[in-house]
Amino acid sequence: MGQDVASRSPLVNLTGITKRYGETRALTDAHLQVGVGEIVGIVGHNGAGKSTLMRVLGGTTTPDAGSILVRGRDVTHGFSVDQARALGIRSVYQELSLCPNLRVFENVRILHPALRGVGWRTRASKLIERRLEDLFPGHGIAVTARVGDLSIGQRQMVEIARAVSVTDTPVSLLILDEPTSSLGTDAAAHLFAFLKREKERGLSCLFISHRLGEILGQTDRVVVMRDGRIVATGASHELSRERLVALMGDVAQEQAVAARSHAARDAAPVYVDVTNLSDHILHDVTMHARSGEVVGLAGLAGHGQRELLLALFAAHGRSTGPVRLAGPVAYVSGDRQVEGIFQSWPVARNITIGVMPRLSRGGLVNTRGERTLAREWMNRLQVRGGATSLVTSLSGGNQQKVLVARALASDARIILFDDPTRGVDVGTKRQLYEMVYQEARAGRCFIWYTTEGDELRECDRVYVFRAGRIVDEVRHGAISEDRIIAASFHEAGSMMAGSGR
Repeated sequence: MGQDVASRSPLVNLTGITKRYGETRALTDAHLQVGVGEIVGIVGHNGAGKSTLMRVLGGTTTPDAGSILVRGRDVTHGFSVDQARALGIRSVYQELSLCPNLRVFENVRILHPALRGVGWRTRASKLIERRLEDLFPGHGIAVTARVGDLSIGQRQMVEIARAVSVTDTPVSLLILDEPTSSLGTDAAAHLFAFLKREKERGLSCLFISHRLGEILGQTDRVVVMRDGRIVATGASHELSRERLVALMGDVAQEQAVAARSHAARDAAPVYVDVTNLSDHILHDVTMHARSGEVVGLAGLAGHGQRELLLALFAAHGRSTGPVRLAGPVAYVSGDRQVEGIFQSWPVARNITIGVMPRLSRGGLVNTRGERTLAREWMNRLQVRGGATSLVTSLSGGNQQKVLVARALASDARIILFDDPTRGVDVGTKRQLYEMVYQEARAGRCFIWYTTEGDELRECDRVYVFRAGRIVDEVRHGAISEDRIIAASFHEAGSMMAGSGR
């Protein structure tokens, strides 16, 4: 690819950025330039150095070597978060930085010291209300709500709206690290429309995503990172998904799904049996999943898919009620910071916590067995990081791999996936799909909610949700984006099409 930078006035210029953590080189001689009014996509596998480079530009990480220029001014020495904000650089990181115990408008004040004195609450509330409505019309977020009570998608909306809100300093560069990984389709479309409008007014944006379609369709230029280095850059319209995958270092061809007998699977024992399940969100949900099946949950975000997963998880051990499970269950959350990782624990313990009884004897943990099991799954999922390292030292995508490893290392017959590949690179997704196939062939059952349409094609059957009801059941050969979208907007309270047990 060509190495020419867009013909815009340079806003920021990073040169020779190097960062080491102990023996690990997170960045090596990285160079990056962003023009005024340019949207630049950053791609690379988990651990490639994308987030570290963005933290350097956002002032939260000090590089060991290199220079940082903003509008031609060298700001390298003593560059900090406050200085970055004063220069109009705002960051929205993959792991949300809102304070969960504060209300939405109170979180706005943290970013805007100018909101002080009598009436600051009213000004902060109006500021975030206007930005939320501008970015995400119909968002449904009360600015007086406690952030910890919001869904992960709503928290992401607040984070983005707060970053682009303005009091005393205009926003010149917006850094978005996997911003759509927890947003629904409509919210993501609103975000891209906002970026397009603001780009015409001179806003620049650095956009990290593992969703290559978004990268190619929503950016001016793409920068590819691998092993802490920038290895290529080029105009988005000149690139393809296949070319980006190859440049990222994953040249393996898409693995064919091993043929599995539908007839044999249809005769397999039922592991998950739900009959007329209703609560404040769900309405008369009836579904099932058999041993060896991968069953998808689809539809617009927030229409009951996650509530079904939580109901299944809560039903473990019960012998009566609308939900019956034929064995132990494991749950993988896409909201890893709130519902997933144990932040003060090492990687190994985060993986093995679900099987501690198996690894313990007489109240003592077999630490050698624990490390062996953890390293086995780290190798299988290619988790980048040490088994004894704190899990928070890993990149977001690698933390998500740890959660998947925890579930697969357990004795669970039933695995519940709640958008498990949020922030995970394309190569790891392929490995995960193949691992799911292997585990399904061994008799496990997977219930998989995903916000990525491509992943639904990895399922044997898909249930489409609307307003807390299942409105369609689609077999593997009939799964298509058009059918799922049509069902997602279907008004009827019964399935459009179904298939018996």
